[in-house]
Amino acid sequence: MVDVPAVTTYTGLPLVRAVRYVEPLREGGSLPGLVEGDDLGTYVVKFRGAGQGPKSLVAEIVVGELSRRLDIRVPDLVLVDLDEAIARREPDPEIQALLLASVGVNLGMDFLPRSLGYDGHGRRADATDAAKVLWLDALTVNVDRSWRNPNLLTWHGQLWAIDHGAALLFQHTWPGVEAFAARPYPIDDHVLAFAADRLPAVDAELAPLVTPSALAQILALVPDDWLPDLPGHPDADAVRAVYADYLAARVAASSAWLPAAAA
Repeated sequence: MVDVPAVTTYTGLPLVRAVRYVEPLREGGSLPGLVEGDDLGTYVVKFRGAGQGPKSLVAEIVVGELSRRLDIRVPDLVLVDLDEAIARREPDPEIQALLLASVGVNLGMDFLPRSLGYDGHGRRADATDAAKVLWLDALTVNVDRSWRNPNLLTWHGQLWAIDHGAALLFQHTWPGVEAFAARPYPIDDHVLAFAADRLPAVDAELAPLVTPSALAQILALVPDDWLPDLPGHPDADAVRAVYADYLAARVAASSAWLPAAAA
């Protein structure tokens, strides 16, 4: 019988130690990698030292954990502590440089073995599941769920959403809260646009779940040193409050950004 280590947490997310870097996953521009943890799990890890930087990891946590509260299937998230010794054992110089730049805490997503990429050309996703993902993408302004790159998996016959690092577009430019709240979300190229007619019903169901309390709990899961420095905001909790304000304003203005096909 194998002894499974006790679960430890960091910011409220499980914290595991990387014990082996298995292989790179070159489909993504950030060069995520498959990593084994000391909890006997296998994770797709996105590294803090990748070109997109920590903001993409903030988006992964916020959107991933928001998905969970909205009953949208997403892989479990963990924080993965990467030791320098593992990084130095990697023979590929490009990957070694990435790992060395990411020593410390990174973000892992539970690996879904034998899952298949969803492209809509086979069995179409359940319309309600699709509309929930579409609504979430519109809420968080996720610009990376197109036919070219769906970032969806089919696992055990069900739809799973992955790769949310391109969401929370506001954190890259910090527009005015009101401007972001009313920003339209075009769906012409969205892989799940077929479900747009269900968005009004889904909005009525999901919007009340995105409460200030839920947003505060989710943002508390983000490590302090992944959050950006914002002038006039003296600490990490003040920055978390800014994220919460942007998302709360967006939820309140859903009539302004629901895609036109849903009106």
